[in-house]
Amino acid sequence: MQGDATDGDAAGGQEDFDLDGFLPYLLNQAAEATSKSFHATYKSAYGMTRTQWRVMANLGRFGAMTARDICAISHIEKTKVSRAVAALAEDGLLARAPSPQDRRAEILSLTEAGQAVFADLGRQAILYDRDLRAELGPDLAGQLDAVLRRLIAQGARLTDEA
Repeated sequence: MQGDATDGDAAGGQEDFDLDGFLPYLLNQAAEATSKSFHATYKSAYGMTRTQWRVMANLGRFGAMTARDICAISHIEKTKVSRAVAALAEDGLLARAPSPQDRRAEILSLTEAGQAVFADLGRQAILYDRDLRAELGPDLAGQLDAVLRRLIAQGARLTDEA
């Protein structure tokens, strides 16, 4: 009988899968909840999508790079990055230049206006992060930070081994 909690026990002691207890699912839900909350900030101030903010944040943090680099760093699909780049360029926040190494690629960078928006949103992100950490408390926030960094490092190692 499908969904019967005793089926797994009778078949060798295995538990039924519980999505709500699956750690990757919980991590994703927490990331979505916090990301959606900060989304209101850049959406109301600049009309940006989450992908536009993430493209801008990567360019602001790491400097000029290709769309392919942004995809690799931020784990965003190429089509979403392409749409975000086009919108940011249209808004005058992002500049494109031909790549000297690959004529098919463009080097993306923030314009002066893009740098100003990034600086403003960066200040707001710091405040958002500060509030979130305060809500968790310093001990729990510190533990969570350490655990998340450990999971990121572990995931990178597992990906490298595959």
